[in-house]
Amino acid sequence: MGQSPPVVLGRVNSPCDSFTFLSSSAFISGEGFRDQIAVEIVDYTAELPDECLAFVFQFLGPGDRNRCSLVCKRWFRVDGWSRHRLSLNAQSEIVSSLPSLFTRFDSVTKLALRCSRKSISLTDDSLLTISIRCRNLTRLKLRGCREITDEGMSTFAKNSKKLRKLSCGSCMFGAKALNAVLDHCANLEELSIKRLRGIHDGAEPIGPGAAASSLKMICLKELVNGQSFAPLVVGSKNLKTLKIIHCLGDWDSVLQLIGNRNQNYKENLNCDINYGSSDSNSNPLMEIHLERLQVSDIGLSAISKCTKIENLHILKTPECSNYGLVCVAENCKLLRKLHIDGWRTNRIGDEGLIAVAKHCSNLQELVLIGVNATHVSLSAIACNCSKLERLALCGSGTIGDTEIACIAAKCMALKKLCIKGCPISDIAIEALGSGCPNLVKIKVRKCRGVSSDAGEWLREQRGSMLINMDACDTDCGFEASVSDIGVHETGVEVGQVTAVGASTSSNEINI
Repeated sequence: MGQSPPVVLGRVNSPCDSFTFLSSSAFISGEGFRDQIAVEIVDYTAELPDECLAFVFQFLGPGDRNRCSLVCKRWFRVDGWSRHRLSLNAQSEIVSSLPSLFTRFDSVTKLALRCSRKSISLTDDSLLTISIRCRNLTRLKLRGCREITDEGMSTFAKNSKKLRKLSCGSCMFGAKALNAVLDHCANLEELSIKRLRGIHDGAEPIGPGAAASSLKMICLKELVNGQSFAPLVVGSKNLKTLKIIHCLGDWDSVLQLIGNRNQNYKENLNCDINYGSSDSNSNPLMEIHLERLQVSDIGLSAISKCTKIENLHILKTPECSNYGLVCVAENCKLLRKLHIDGWRTNRIGDEGLIAVAKHCSNLQELVLIGVNATHVSLSAIACNCSKLERLALCGSGTIGDTEIACIAAKCMALKKLCIKGCPISDIAIEALGSGCPNLVKIKVRKCRGVSSDAGEWLREQRGSMLINMDACDTDCGFEASVSDIGVHETGVEVGQVTAVGASTSSNEINI
């Protein structure tokens, strides 16, 4: 017969484990375990205010938070009223659960509804229920909700006056629904539309509506008749970010309308200043993202009138040439980020980049993909763009050892460098070993002339630098390459089912 010592079970594997269990002395006899074991449960969160407990829950991921809600009735209740973000599988089967679901989660402000292609989505009636239950909804994301019609979205818009962000993809409603949203949701700031089936040739114009003064970001992606958004884009006088990605049709005329609007704004502003007044509420475009579009130098020349642009992406627009880039460079002197994917058409090269070097001294980030630049333009950029910190050179047959040596010798502020698919050799790596004194990250991929020995040598020379090379094992974690470049949809991203964590994505390349 013996006596075991007290057992303390302290679980620290999960942030939701807030209990410590203390078992009394357990006596063991030869006849077996006795069932006289008392367990005292000490809840150290009992005196913690509900608001503090809710604050702690905000730091948990979706899985941990779901598990925490099952600990006790109090945690279940606090989790319910403190959840602001919710993501639901929007199949028709969920309809019967909506009332009880939104009774528990009555403080939801950000909602995502997703339905797979093989399933039937919830309908207009369900969306009406949601709009009545979620009076404080500020963000809505719809994916694959094909049963929702123009009438359903119109009714939803009337009940959702506080909506600030709307993201729709692979839905069937069209211009009527969006016009209702723009008319009734006067606080709308961000609108992201992708593959909206109801917008087709002959669709009624969209916008501007009551949201014209509040909209700051518009993203149009993979639309058949995206030009129907022209009234909205032109009429949104506080628009700062415009992204048009893989939309069919000619976009030069739309960009001309945008350029003329900004030109008129500039002239009116100068007139107001002369008369002692100014419209401080009007902010011109600062970011434009054009990808896989039918747009030419006419369009680039038009957006060059948007002189406050700081971030410009010109990706896979084969009709754009040096002429259009020169127009942009000469007028958009505040440019800080420039991404160009020339699609190896050889229409953008040294001439356009030299203009950028001459006029855009504030440039901090430059990404060149499929652009045949040489040491002539790269030297000009290195000398004149003294603030350049991030540089990516991908898929260019003219960028070799001479060009990299030029960068190493003259880009004093450069911190991150990516080289992919360029004909460089170990000589270029040796130049980087002694150049670019502020370089902290470098990525070299698919450059066949670079050996593994060069990578090891560079690591010895620059011990603090994060190096990512084909033949090296170390992954520095930053990305800027042809295969890494993708357009991420902008919108409200929330976790699965009853999730807490949220993340947003923007259409950008991380170097």
